[in-house]
Amino acid sequence: MISITPEIDKTSKVPVYQQLFAYMKKQIETGMISENDRLPSIRQLAAYLTISKNTVEMVYQQLLAEGYIQSKPRSGLFVLPMERLRVSGHTANAAEPAPINEVQEPEKPMEACIDFEYGDVALAHFPVKQWKRCLMDSLDDLSNDVYGYGDRQGHVGLRGEIARYLYQSRGVLCGPEQIFLSAGTQQSISLLCQLLPLSPQVAMEEPGYHGVRVVLANHGREVIPIPLEPDGVSADLLQASKARTIYVTPSHQFPIGTVMSVQRRVQLLQWAANNDGYILEDDYDSEFRYQGQPIPALKAMDTGDRVIYLGTFSKSFLPGVRLSYIVLPQTLALTYRKAMQAYSGSVSPILQAAIYRFMERGYFEGHVRKMRRLYQLRHKTLIRAIQEHLGSRVDIIGQKSGIHLILNVYNRSSAELIELAAQQGVKVYTPGVHWMEPEACPDSYMLLGFASLGEEQIREGIRRLQASWFPA
Repeated sequence: MISITPEIDKTSKVPVYQQLFAYMKKQIETGMISENDRLPSIRQLAAYLTISKNTVEMVYQQLLAEGYIQSKPRSGLFVLPMERLRVSGHTANAAEPAPINEVQEPEKPMEACIDFEYGDVALAHFPVKQWKRCLMDSLDDLSNDVYGYGDRQGHVGLRGEIARYLYQSRGVLCGPEQIFLSAGTQQSISLLCQLLPLSPQVAMEEPGYHGVRVVLANHGREVIPIPLEPDGVSADLLQASKARTIYVTPSHQFPIGTVMSVQRRVQLLQWAANNDGYILEDDYDSEFRYQGQPIPALKAMDTGDRVIYLGTFSKSFLPGVRLSYIVLPQTLALTYRKAMQAYSGSVSPILQAAIYRFMERGYFEGHVRKMRRLYQLRHKTLIRAIQEHLGSRVDIIGQKSGIHLILNVYNRSSAELIELAAQQGVKVYTPGVHWMEPEACPDSYMLLGFASLGEEQIREGIRRLQASWFPA
């Protein structure tokens, strides 16, 4: 019988489910709850702790999402084996938001074409008035920090706000001195290739983000594809490779959408520690997770200073500001800062100052909360429309988070599907470009982005796909 006796303070400002999740996570990581132990049922634990069943269910769902436990049909929930990360001779342990009433004015006019392109955002819901106010206040600041070239590393106040946000939302503990601003993730990768002694061979998830693969190749790096397994990139094949650097998207694998398990994360960190290697963690859309709490960043587990964290404002704010950032380990930050002395800053100091005000005044976190609810509503609408109109003729891949998903349309080819959809005024896309060898992508896969489409556009788009792909 497992002993689960947390000290839950129901008067605390920390929600009960967060207290219980933190307790159970620690018990599993420290071995107090052993691998293969069967957890109490939701009803039993709720009654024992005198808390709601919904609270226990949220905790169990989060433990499932992060790979601490597994569900066995008709048997219950069981603790998965835990690996311990050994660094410098010691071992380191590693509710669904309520829907909102969406504004009925669609982002794109209801035209003949409904475009499921990935990467667009819901521009009609952007807080333009607040943003204009921050811009105007920044323009009134006649300092050299705003109208000059600015700090090479980036606006110091903005870097401080980013550090605070990362700690609160992603569990990443860093200081402003570790953060370097850039004009997009591709430029972040380009600067890292130029200014740091990254290995000549760089491993990448296969499939993986094509935009990063191209930049690595253009800088003379040999890109080594490492196939995905159900819980993340293959640790065995990575170990067998020559690479000493790897690029991954652990919190929401792109484009497949899986979440890297905690066991695989520990293996990855152990690989980096053993091989004097580095992990490039691209956390491109972590704000938009629709089941449980956001998955903690891999960087939050990085006790050995081996993770280079890449973040962006393109999905959570605006693609047009072209603002991304790099969080470097302390051991690399000084090297990078010295190497960049001949470089000018790539992001407008005026925009940096405006975004600093936008974050400092609390607008950014409010905007992210609003967009999470909005995208969750659109995500639900898309899932329901697919289930209603396409049914068992398709499989949905990567549906727990993010602003895209993949459809596997059984026994059909992408070229045929794209052409038929176009005849009905719908644009859909193959994700094949994100495979190192595009022909290795299953031909029946379709990538659908939905962030910029209103609910009725989504429903109408899927109805048209049914009419074009499966005519009566």
